[in-house]
Amino acid sequence: MSLINIQNLTFSYEGSYDNIFEDVSFQIDTDWKLGFIGRNGRGKTTFLKLLLGEYEYSGTISASVDFEYFPYIVTDEDKNTIDALTEIHPDFLYWQLQRELSLLEVDENVLYRPFSTLSKGEQTKVLLSILFLKENSFLLIDEPTNHLDMKGRQLVSRYLKSKKGFILVSHDRAFLDGCVEHILSINKTNIEIQKGNFSSWLINKERQDKYEIAESEKLRKQVKRLKETAREKAEWADKSEREKIGGDPRKIDNTVGRRPYLAAKSKKMMKRAKAIESRYESSIEEKSKLLKNIESAEELKIHRLDYHSNRLISLRDITVSYGENTVCSGITFDIEKGDRLALQGRNGSGKSSIIKMIMGESIPHTGTFEKGSNIIISYVPQDSSFLKGSLSDFAAEHGIDESLFKAILRKLDFSRSQFDKNMQDFSGGQKKKVLIAKSLCEKAHLYIWDEPLNFVDVISRMQIEELLLSFNPTILFVEHDRVFCEKIANKTVTL
Repeated sequence: MSLINIQNLTFSYEGSYDNIFEDVSFQIDTDWKLGFIGRNGRGKTTFLKLLLGEYEYSGTISASVDFEYFPYIVTDEDKNTIDALTEIHPDFLYWQLQRELSLLEVDENVLYRPFSTLSKGEQTKVLLSILFLKENSFLLIDEPTNHLDMKGRQLVSRYLKSKKGFILVSHDRAFLDGCVEHILSINKTNIEIQKGNFSSWLINKERQDKYEIAESEKLRKQVKRLKETAREKAEWADKSEREKIGGDPRKIDNTVGRRPYLAAKSKKMMKRAKAIESRYESSIEEKSKLLKNIESAEELKIHRLDYHSNRLISLRDITVSYGENTVCSGITFDIEKGDRLALQGRNGSGKSSIIKMIMGESIPHTGTFEKGSNIIISYVPQDSSFLKGSLSDFAAEHGIDESLFKAILRKLDFSRSQFDKNMQDFSGGQKKKVLIAKSLCEKAHLYIWDEPLNFVDVISRMQIEELLLSFNPTILFVEHDRVFCEKIANKTVTL
């Protein structure tokens, strides 16, 4: 066991006026399986890069271990996988690699195929296998689940649980619950570490939020009473002061001893007014300390259109083939109004092909495919890397209301300063939120979301869950977040 000590860490990107971290201090035990969570743009990946020494900062980071960052970058994907892994870790022992691949249920034959021919899930697994051969390193694992199907996530979660010593950035609640024993959370104003998995952290978070909201309400009422009392005492003090100084001699008692009495009364009233004002200021200060880490999760809205027929899409005995390769076969299902249909299956099972077919692309298939006339579809694609330019230009290009678009992004935790940035500088989660916000602005009969939650933070995922349950749009979605699927889907099709 050794400790990673962070003391008075302060960091901001060059040219930025806002600190990502400011005077942050905490300790990490290198034996911990540590889940790392926080809303998009809060600095999770930045913190990992700081541990790696890639940025200059003020404060100190001290550790007696080396750090290893995942995901690895494969520079030449046309090489055989075994050669690509050798470039990453030249000294690995082959039998150890075989052991790790076996634990991850990856066929050893993939080592002798070009890396580019592996599915995204297979690529993730073989790179994880080499990561855990790096002995004496503390592992920094940054969002490994984004290209894994649901079964793959369960498998990798069990795999990580058998290991020790890592920081894992993930927004998949079930995945975190399966493999971590501490949570490191970047909140609005601080960084906290709690023992337990994500579910226990969320229970504590909700309990703390309720307490702070209740205390804030009590203080709000107290401040209101103090304001009224302070105003009354100030008026009394002013009146006493006027009487002391003098007024209409015909209305004021000027007998001997009266003025000293008025002076004492004025002084007493001023003192009481000052004391109430001080209590008022103290309550305001106390109130400002509350609600500091309550995440805004305002309600979102969706603008669905009603379709004239109950059935929108029908597939009967669909088989998709590319040349001699059959991707999926015998697919039969309907999409009807009010369906929240989860399209599930392992990587490569044909989910994307089915979506492309519904979107109108020419996909080689047999069977019967029927699509209602004049159906308006709002689509969220998997890939968000193409986003660049300003949010205003993006809204204009797609014919959506810019004010509504930006209001939705604000609800999804975008700061106003983000509105002036180029989208290509956004984090992966922020880019996905742009695509989701665009879809929420569009009036449609059918919403098709292809892995919309990749990189999206947990709080925003819960917001989106509430949205879909409240407005009940007709939606077809592919998503490997098990909790999301269990909450949202009222119909499931497994390929």
